[in-house]
Amino acid sequence: MGSLHVPLLAVLIAGVLCQYYDYDYQPYQPYVQGISVRNCAQECDCPPEFPSAMYCNDRRLKSIPNIPHGIKYLYLHNNQIQDIKAAAFVNASDLRWLVLDNNHITSGAVEKGAFEHMKSLEKLYFSYNNLSEPVVPLSKSMVELKMIGNKLSKFPPGTLSGLENLTTVHLQENQLTTEGIVGAFKGLKSLIYLDVSQNKLVKMPSGLPSSLEVLYADYNDIGSVPKEYLMKLPVLQYLRISHNKLADSGIPAGVFNVSSLIELDLSFNKLKSIPEVNENLENLYLQVNQISKFEVGSFCKYIGITNFSKLKHLRLDGNNLTRTSVPNEAANCLRLASEVTVEATD
Repeated sequence: MGSLHVPLLAVLIAGVLCQYYDYDYQPYQPYVQGISVRNCAQECDCPPEFPSAMYCNDRRLKSIPNIPHGIKYLYLHNNQIQDIKAAAFVNASDLRWLVLDNNHITSGAVEKGAFEHMKSLEKLYFSYNNLSEPVVPLSKSMVELKMIGNKLSKFPPGTLSGLENLTTVHLQENQLTTEGIVGAFKGLKSLIYLDVSQNKLVKMPSGLPSSLEVLYADYNDIGSVPKEYLMKLPVLQYLRISHNKLADSGIPAGVFNVSSLIELDLSFNKLKSIPEVNENLENLYLQVNQISKFEVGSFCKYIGITNFSKLKHLRLDGNNLTRTSVPNEAANCLRLASEVTVEATD
């Protein structure tokens, strides 16, 4: 079976669908085995070549060990910790990174004031625990927050208030609802990355800061995108809304026709037509929808010497399209495309 060859456009035949991105998450862990230095907790390692770090991960710990002054990087992941006492971090005023992933901590077991001594904390990794509410208060120095795989149903307004340095927030694999995150990200002037995938959202998150460059909302129950939604996010480059309930009726005309977008993922939805996109878009993923017609006008309003799409990758496999669905004029519009994927049968 051959593939369709046209000038500067290759239509690749896809027989098997594949996932092109990876959701695996591994926190940074430059583990170095070393001799414990003075004052290091006996359950942990404090390598001489990295004296400001204390490695307590994978020790079957049930409580947080004594933290000496001067520790900046504390690794407590992959243990059996169930609670955090108020005095646990009393000596942690220098702490910058705290990794608590893969423990058994519940919100009710985090005593009030447990985090108030960490004035210099920049990165908090609190994924795969049993949190039903976010921990507070958080350091004004916070840059990155990860609370993946907990039981969060809401993220109340004010939780992140005043965190003007916060750039990255990971909240995927929780139970967050649309109402539960209203106002949660207001005032975050530096936020560029937000992941709310694998939650229970029925609408796109609202009130996002104009600084946002990356928004992932895959695996929710979102059925529409408000008409002016992307106009309020003028520097957004990467938008993923795959595995939702998007239909043509929920996609206003031109809603994705914004010049800032580089990548748009609308795969695994219920779209019957290709939405209009901007000529600056480089990657468009529409696999596994209900699309039955290839409209060149979705990519190029006008085709000329200087008017053409910058698309490099276009996936349309898993729709009601065949090789012959791609019209000849698509080659001139998609002249920069190195990959356009449709189904293998005619």
